Amino acid sequence: MKRSEQRIITSHVGSLPRPADLVPVLQAKDAGLDYDRELYARRVSASVREVVRKQADIGVDVINDGEHSKASFTSYHRTRLHGFEPADKPFGDRHGMRDRMAFKAVYEDLHAMYACRPLNAGRQRRGSVVCTGPIKYAGQDEVRADVENLKAALREVKAEEGFMTALAPTNVAQPEQNEYYRTEEEFYAAIAEAMNEEYRTIVDAGLVLQIDDPRLATHWDRNPGISVEECRKAIAAQVEILNYALRGIPEDRVRYHTCYSVNIGPRTHDFELKNFVDLMLQIKAGGYSFEASNPRHEHEWVVWEDVSLPDDKVLLPGLVSHCSYLVEHPELVAQRIERFASIVGRERVIASNDCGFATAADGDQVHPDVAWAKMQALVEGARIATERLWGR
Repeated sequence: MKRSEQRIITSHVGSLPRPADLVPVLQAKDAGLDYDRELYARRVSASVREVVRKQADIGVDVINDGEHSKASFTSYHRTRLHGFEPADKPFGDRHGMRDRMAFKAVYEDLHAMYACRPLNAGRQRRGSVVCTGPIKYAGQDEVRADVENLKAALREVKAEEGFMTALAPTNVAQPEQNEYYRTEEEFYAAIAEAMNEEYRTIVDAGLVLQIDDPRLATHWDRNPGISVEECRKAIAAQVEILNYALRGIPEDRVRYHTCYSVNIGPRTHDFELKNFVDLMLQIKAGGYSFEASNPRHEHEWVVWEDVSLPDDKVLLPGLVSHCSYLVEHPELVAQRIERFASIVGRERVIASNDCGFATAADGDQVHPDVAWAKMQALVEGARIATERLWGR
């Protein structure tokens, strides 16, 4: 993984706005429905080239494919893993969450508002799946196509590095979806075994692997009634599973991301970074990406004053928010960068954003124009910080 050795380099969490005409075919594919495979391949290839070019033109250094081959980071794996079948129940638990319980009327109003937005016209609500047989990886062709599309696009632009996202094992499925394995441990071990193949393919192609793992930070919100210690115990188990899935992969080729999902809502029950940062740092990765710019988490930069970050690790703090329409001033971004640089050193800070900018399950993402404006502010802020941190 690149470091900010001569200047503050920039990246992002992964998901970037998709063209409107691409979304329906992505949703059909990820839902296991019939779709035009030739159209999909052609349109995704073109879209990846476009989004890579846009990142490069803005000045982003560590670039990805915008996840433009996937309708959502939470569902793409369904076409890549054998052993699961559709279930006749909704995806996720919309009511057993601390914030939704505390602000029930607010979330009902927000959900109704998002459903009416033009950006969400025709959006399909995802169904759930259950494990009914042995889990095996079957996405070799899909991940290879993703790698080829990104590498071809990267050859046409100037970039420091390319990265590709992949889902953490405990985000693929939840224990209640297991109808085949004897224990929860066996269930997750099987998922980890399968996902290891995807991880290796990405790294072997010369790309940095980013592990997407919102379940680590959101476990608290989604399990009302548990104590902090019970949550930490659950997180520790998730870390163990992920490290098993990452076995054999060099840590310096992996960066890890956790967050509190998109959720443009009140969010008063986010699990505080101080309660799990030590566990997160046990993950075998070379860099850690986390929310650090929105009003619920900006103050947490001080946590790193009391944390011993290993010398071979870097931070990718979120310096622009994914859950606000206000576009951050570049000077504010620069100040945020300098805070982290003053603690861990300028070379160990990569400027990033809080979370992905597109295809949220509830449709509660910012407008594409806002997303790109925020990315521009991120790059401009990094330039300002570079001038001050390097004296040029």
